[in-house]
Amino acid sequence: MENYKIVLQKLADSGFQAFLVGGCVRDMILGRDIHDHDITTDALPEQVMNVFSGFTTVPTGLKHGTVTVLVNGEPFEITTFRIDGEYSDSRRPKSVSFTRNLTDDLARRDFTINAIAMDIDGNISDPFHGCDDIKNKIIRCVGEPSMRFNEDALRILRAVRFSSVLGFEIEKNTSDALMNLRKNLDNISRERIRDELDKLICGKNLVPVMLGYREIIAQIIPEMRPCFDFDQKSHFHMYDVYEHIVRTIDSAPQDSVLFRRTMLFHDIGKPPKFTVDENGEGHFKGHAKISADMCRDIMKNLRYDNNSIEQTCLLVAHHSDKIHNDIQIKKLVSEIGEDNFFMLMQIKRFDNYGKCPFVLKEFEEFERHENALREFIKNNDCMHISQLEINGNDLVNMGFRGKAVGDMLKNILNMIIEGNLENKHDVLLEYAKTQI
Repeated sequence: MENYKIVLQKLADSGFQAFLVGGCVRDMILGRDIHDHDITTDALPEQVMNVFSGFTTVPTGLKHGTVTVLVNGEPFEITTFRIDGEYSDSRRPKSVSFTRNLTDDLARRDFTINAIAMDIDGNISDPFHGCDDIKNKIIRCVGEPSMRFNEDALRILRAVRFSSVLGFEIEKNTSDALMNLRKNLDNISRERIRDELDKLICGKNLVPVMLGYREIIAQIIPEMRPCFDFDQKSHFHMYDVYEHIVRTIDSAPQDSVLFRRTMLFHDIGKPPKFTVDENGEGHFKGHAKISADMCRDIMKNLRYDNNSIEQTCLLVAHHSDKIHNDIQIKKLVSEIGEDNFFMLMQIKRFDNYGKCPFVLKEFEEFERHENALREFIKNNDCMHISQLEINGNDLVNMGFRGKAVGDMLKNILNMIIEGNLENKHDVLLEYAKTQI
């Protein structure tokens, strides 16, 4: 028996109602992978803990009626049927009252597609017609949309995220309300915004959602607004800056949040770097660096971890680097590493998908660069200080001190990459002596 059925059965055997509820039921109906099984019951939290006295239980939210139970190592959140009181922090109700009525519990949920319950035998309870909305691919609030969004403003972003991920349309009253109340997103913690944003940009329906609800995006990333309708005046580009960004995100794999996040930020610094030459052609010299700087500030504000910030900013900073020969390949690899170089070639492909079709011919050039690097790696060509046949101790013994040691090693590596020195111990020592 599946673990969630063990939970439902034990509650039922103890005389309580018990149902799967929310996203797991929705995803079962849609045939999507299910990661968490949330369970709702008329058993009070203390009764739940008694029923599962032989299991590990954690009183994760007794005030709101939630107990977590571990069954064969799998955690299940079990929440008592409840009616929510007033919301004062745009996230949680100040108080809840428990009920024995399932419909009362479903009535407090965000969207009809998430207000469906299923018992152990697969029988559906659907008082708000969520199954119909799933069939018709509609996102609709349970009850009055403004009330739902005022209770928890994150639901505004969740509606847009569900539209992106599931490919559903947002019903007009729900859409109107979320647009009218979008400023309430300012009251939501940056961490919660971040998590929803990552899911949103990985959706299959990303393009119409990010174009149609761009003001929601600008509410959480105000730096994006100058990109709206920004004519690039470039024969390489068929879209304005914002639509180019959206198209490039969509060209990246849905399962790579790193690639998609990189494309989200890669050109955000274009507007302030815009110039027009004497022929009327637009240019954005230096936009990659300012985009990386803006990316860093935005990601810090959204509380991303340092590794995610550094990895994303590195790819953004180098996405428009020009590479014409083997020396430039090696120099770039010496700076960012082999793995990042291969990822950068992918970023360049995604970038080109958002431009005029003729630039796709550059894909052959990207492939040549990748094959060249594979050959360098195969031949153990020197591209890193760690590969030098000389080290810092050698230089110290010759009289180099402090920063001069690192600078000399970088100089030697550069000379080798440019073909002006052989990577041999004696040769490198002789060269270093001439630089003291």
